[in-house]
Amino acid sequence: MSMTSLFRAGFLTSFLILALAGITAAAEPLAAEDSLARSILEKSDEIRFPSHGFQVDVDIASSTPGAATEKRKYRILSKGNDNTLVMILEPASERGQIMLMKGRDLWVFMPDVSQPIRLGLAQRLTGQVANGDLARANFTGDYTPKLLRIEKREGEDYYVLELRAVDRGVTYHRVLLWVNKSSYRPRQAEFYSLSGRLLKTCSYENFETMAGKQRPTRMLIQDALKSGDTSVLEYGNMRLRDLPDKVFSKDYLKKLQ
Repeated sequence: MSMTSLFRAGFLTSFLILALAGITAAAEPLAAEDSLARSILEKSDEIRFPSHGFQVDVDIASSTPGAATEKRKYRILSKGNDNTLVMILEPASERGQIMLMKGRDLWVFMPDVSQPIRLGLAQRLTGQVANGDLARANFTGDYTPKLLRIEKREGEDYYVLELRAVDRGVTYHRVLLWVNKSSYRPRQAEFYSLSGRLLKTCSYENFETMAGKQRPTRMLIQDALKSGDTSVLEYGNMRLRDLPDKVFSKDYLKKLQ
């Protein structure tokens, strides 16, 4: 091999080594940012709902300008993020209907219908509330978080997370979430469609002690497309429960109806 060829080979090798070193150095801060975003989201989720088995009652009041307020009540039994029962308590005419979520599969069971009906997480449940708003307890697992910035509101610093859906089966395509930097309390969320359109906003309010933690007991969801259309979710009677897997089965639902 000529001296020129050796020089070219050596130069190419050095260039590749430097390029790989640059890629590795760039990847390290990106990995650290991803890890921080995941940690923030997990801590915020743990404040919203327990990560283990729990039960909670939810009163929902949905309002539309010029129409009477619609009121509904549900009881939720949840274990992790993949096992949930949503039972309708009110109105009395719908009592006995139960939604069962396993993974991201969701069905509704009705006392007078022999076969369950398949539902989508993004389908409307009532007012501005989608099925997934009740059935999926946490954002972790459904979304890939990215830390966009730190923003100051009313004298406090907030992490602004962008959550991207891991697939099309989750409730929303994209979510922006504001999380208090010091307490990890969620403050506000914006929910976007696949086309990038803002669908609705949510604020987390009235933090009180439930199941051993300070948690938001009120959620205000507002339609971003129809001014004045709102749903208020009031959470109460939350308690931790040891829920065996058999609870989240079709056979067990017969005992609840």
